[in-house]
Amino acid sequence: MVEICAIASGSNGNCYYVGNGSDAVLVDVGISRKQVLLRMEAMGLDKHKVRAIFISHEHADHMRGVKVLSKVLDIPVYLTKKTYESSWNPNRPGKYAFFEPDQPVTIGSVTVHPFLKNHDAIEPCSFRIEINGKQVGVFTDIGEPCENMISHFKQCDAMFLETNYDEEMLWNGPYPYYLKQRVASTNGHLSNIQALTLLKEHAGANLNHVLLSHLSQENNTPELAVNTFSELNARYNIQLTSRLEASGVFTL
Repeated sequence: MVEICAIASGSNGNCYYVGNGSDAVLVDVGISRKQVLLRMEAMGLDKHKVRAIFISHEHADHMRGVKVLSKVLDIPVYLTKKTYESSWNPNRPGKYAFFEPDQPVTIGSVTVHPFLKNHDAIEPCSFRIEINGKQVGVFTDIGEPCENMISHFKQCDAMFLETNYDEEMLWNGPYPYYLKQRVASTNGHLSNIQALTLLKEHAGANLNHVLLSHLSQENNTPELAVNTFSELNARYNIQLTSRLEASGVFTL
């Protein structure tokens, strides 16, 4: 059995859990060590199973809590060398290892496949996590899907899929124009509609669970995100993640 959970998902902090009966990994730690452990405990997730943390890129909402959490759990943090060097020094973990995009990393019964994506960071990566014969994608902070990303997308049984913004809310909202352009750019984030199109055009035959992730507090609402995907409710188990609490544990 594979368990997946969004410990936190949103513009203010992200952390994703993928594990089985013996091993687990976290992707990103953008909230405090205390909150990660409290939310895992609330969901019945055993912190002692976590073997490693993988970091997608250097932005604070993905790295803010990683240094302390990795020290408390005494586990390594995997990230690219460029990500490490470009990260804010107080966020840099003491126990770390570098991975190369497109080079799988196996830890216990978990194999993590990192690959480059389009985002405004130094060397941003997303991940396809292979565990117990299942494939789980963590696809957030993507300005525009590239062929590389789509090839991993098609293999997934479950995924955390970015639905960052509603286009009307973004362009009519309070952000300054330069920031609106950044969010909507090919190195920014996926909108609800972009994510829906990606799912309709490229989902593989085995896909079942879709967790709508990384919603913007200012430029999206849970209702808009969920309603955008309502036409696919009969086909997939579509769930919403939250920045305020763990999303619940889903099993594959």
